[in-house]
Amino acid sequence: MHSRRLASGIVLPGTNAILMSSYKHEAFAFANRLTDEQIRFFNKHGFLHLKNFIPRETVNHFIGEIDQIHEELISNNVKKINGIPLKYGYASNNRQIIQRLAFASHYSKTLSSFLKDERLNALLPLLGNYEGRIGEDEKDGLVVNHYENTSQSTFKQLGWHTDSPRDLFLGSRILPMLNVGLHLDDCPVSNGGLRFLPGTHKQNLFGLFFRKKYFVDNNPDKHEVGVDIEAGDLTIHNGSLWHRVEQSPHSGEKSRRRVMYIPLITGAYKPKHASSKTPFYHKLAQIKLPSLKWRSASLPDYSYTQTVKS
Repeated sequence: MHSRRLASGIVLPGTNAILMSSYKHEAFAFANRLTDEQIRFFNKHGFLHLKNFIPRETVNHFIGEIDQIHEELISNNVKKINGIPLKYGYASNNRQIIQRLAFASHYSKTLSSFLKDERLNALLPLLGNYEGRIGEDEKDGLVVNHYENTSQSTFKQLGWHTDSPRDLFLGSRILPMLNVGLHLDDCPVSNGGLRFLPGTHKQNLFGLFFRKKYFVDNNPDKHEVGVDIEAGDLTIHNGSLWHRVEQSPHSGEKSRRRVMYIPLITGAYKPKHASSKTPFYHKLAQIKLPSLKWRSASLPDYSYTQTVKS
């Protein structure tokens, strides 16, 4: 068992949730099925980190597939897929790339085959009593985010948000969902990356909608947690968990972070198609809201330890 000290933070679950005094991050090995310990950890914190879900060789293969998809879509000047806008930008070598790519598996047999991996289906018990599935053709499908700091980058960070309210914009009530991130680059905490507020998936509706200013708030939260992630790791967060992506302090290739996001969803099957309309939540990220002051509880600091379990 290996353990390291990381930064300090605290859990702030919401106005009606139970305050936890500390958060101890654990990165788990995954042996084709979830253990009771892993399920308890996720239910308590809304987050789970699985080490080495795929080997480096597979990571490199997936990156090659994604590069080919970029070339195909860019050459054909594709702006949307099934109503979902693509976010274009440029890498450090001035090569045009797609910094947010939706429905990536529709353009790659390799990526589509990966979504049928039984180990992904083995994560569905995290949805509890709800019957879940992998949403390859629903919502935004398999999303590939490419964060990189360049003079022409359009995707360097992502502001605070939860994923759950998207259901409202799609005309349904909020249902449980999991956002599963397969990381394609090493990303230590020092290089920015994922930040989250453990336990906030237990908040009430007021906390879900008004705890932060959706997408426009990029400010660090003294209660947030970041973890060291390696290429091939899998992270899973509850759709109601508050999270953001911190901008890298570096520029160019050193700042590059690529993540494939796999939606595990519930509810009625609602596939997207070429004539699907653009959901409002994709426009919401561009709306600038007036500066508002939010009152938060005065809470003690705490430190946490990252542990890797084999």
